Amino acid sequence: MSYHSSFKENDERSVRSQFTLQSSSQHSSTREESTSSSSDGYLDNSTSAAAIQNKIGFSRFFGKREEANVLRARILVALILLLAATAVATAANLLVKQQEQSEFENQFAAYAKEIVTISQSKANQLFDALDSFATSIGAQAAADHATHNTSWPFYRIPSWSVQAKRLAELTGVADPTVALVPIVHEDERDQWNSFAKEQNPIWYQESIDHEGSTTDFTVDELLQRTIPYIHFYDPENGYEPTPVRGPGEVFPYFQAYPLRLGNPVMITNIDILSSSKQTKELFLITEKIRGPTIGFSQIRIDAETSILGSQIVQPIYDGADTEAEARKIVAITGIGLHWLDYFKDVLTDGQDGLIVVLESECPRLLGGRGTIRQNFKESNKRNIISYQVDGPNAVFLGEADLHDPAYDDLVVSETFVDLDIDQSQLPEGSCIPVLTLHVYPSPEFEDSFKTDNATRCTIAVIAIFAFTSLVFLLYDYSVGKRQRTVMDRIVKQDRIVSDVFPTAIRDRLYENQAKNMLTGDDDMLDNDDGLIGFADGRSKSMASAPLADLFPSVTVVFADLVGFTAWSSAREPHQVFILLETIYGAFDKLAYRHGIFKVETVGDCYVAAAGLPEPTADHAAVACRFARDCMKKMKGVTLKLEVSLGPDTSELGLRTGIHR
Repeated sequence: MSYHSSFKENDERSVRSQFTLQSSSQHSSTREESTSSSSDGYLDNSTSAAAIQNKIGFSRFFGKREEANVLRARILVALILLLAATAVATAANLLVKQQEQSEFENQFAAYAKEIVTISQSKANQLFDALDSFATSIGAQAAADHATHNTSWPFYRIPSWSVQAKRLAELTGVADPTVALVPIVHEDERDQWNSFAKEQNPIWYQESIDHEGSTTDFTVDELLQRTIPYIHFYDPENGYEPTPVRGPGEVFPYFQAYPLRLGNPVMITNIDILSSSKQTKELFLITEKIRGPTIGFSQIRIDAETSILGSQIVQPIYDGADTEAEARKIVAITGIGLHWLDYFKDVLTDGQDGLIVVLESECPRLLGGRGTIRQNFKESNKRNIISYQVDGPNAVFLGEADLHDPAYDDLVVSETFVDLDIDQSQLPEGSCIPVLTLHVYPSPEFEDSFKTDNATRCTIAVIAIFAFTSLVFLLYDYSVGKRQRTVMDRIVKQDRIVSDVFPTAIRDRLYENQAKNMLTGDDDMLDNDDGLIGFADGRSKSMASAPLADLFPSVTVVFADLVGFTAWSSAREPHQVFILLETIYGAFDKLAYRHGIFKVETVGDCYVAAAGLPEPTADHAAVACRFARDCMKKMKGVTLKLEVSLGPDTSELGLRTGIHR
């Protein structure tokens, strides 16, 4: 219908222009020949023939001029199409890339927020668990003091390994270390040495029994590597174990989890205050502020690699004191962990390439692999460490901010750990860090959002415009051909009109048509009673052909239950409903899986069709597979329903019919 309307519009435009020229030419010819006209208004034959030839010349001249105009219009349309194709393709390419960039930024913000939220939650959980653990130990010691007359520091935590493992699980990190460090006064050292010598075999054995297959050594092996007195490793004496003889309190390691064989000896009875500057500072700060503290240190693994680690310590109070300010700190418990473990199991698989930078303003403390034979030295460099989070895994990158500066504007920064400690309460030169997390995307993460959709979209737009241009050319060719045909027909019709009608009548026809064109009344051309309709002998109206869709290839499947009538006659209505609902529900799922169109259900008959509403080339095969699966499903469903609907339910069968 659209092509027909376009052809008619072009025909009308040509006819209108032709009528205008013919009318003007005819008026001139009439004036020149007025002296030779007869009283009835008819022209003589020679004059009429000359006028007709004159009008034909004008028509051909007009046709050539119109062809030139059409050619210019074609060139203009082609340029417009070319410019439009370029503009739309460029806009589509930019739009797709912008969408990909927006998706990348939104997903990064969500993942970064998830990392920060989970990490903060783990940190809060860690400190809450450590506080509860210390409170529990204090209360337990107070209860044992009342029943067994025990007191600090001569107190061993019963079932230490069980309680410490529970704490380790609550921290949310993998493989932390937990330790108990009692405070021993100067006059208690000898008694402590005897107490530790007596109690070490007991808690060693408890830990071995609890940890089971994770330990591969015996109590005797552990005791052989245990120094039986409070000691430190004197660098001036070749790092040999040396008894602590100076005045003041000492902080000996006592119970630890997990139980590990030291190299070369166990850490039991090592004085914390004499082992390292960092640990001593932490314990003294904890004792002073009467609260938890954290140490942020770079621990070297080998000559080229180091991993950021921290020690978190929590005071244990004597449970006998009820006044908070009067409570006495009798021991300290602590957790050692690597922050690398803290960023594991945060994201899921596929969420790769996020850079996490952990930063603290406190000076860096560098040391060796362990804490037994190491001297810490202070660095002026800030504590900065970088990790890459790849789904549930985290990888250490280095001791610097190693993110790509191109993503600075996308950074998500949040406080990770802040103990809210008044720095003015700390000893001079001490520092308790506020840890800050900075999360950045990486090129790898951004690349995961880049696709070839922009290129595909651009190619699709160009292809659409190319197809449109081709259609336009074909259409233009058809219109041009049609216009040439119409022009030839008009010339012939004009000759016929000049030969058939008297000059006056013919002129009035042309004049009326010209008036109709000027006034916008195109009824003469819009219906077939006009000049063209008269010449062609066409009817006044034409009926439009109806639009309809035809599906010549469809396969219909009928499936009815065999034995249903007899079975249903012995059942309650709700049982019949359960049977039909279950079977038809299973068939519906199969129909969805196979792309079958369900038509209706009539009683125990299920009707479906393949090839509707989308035509399918292999509709017959699809229908057969569907019928086969329905028969298999029927057996399984009736067997399951046999328990609730009766033993003869499984005897029901399914009969299928396929009509193509």
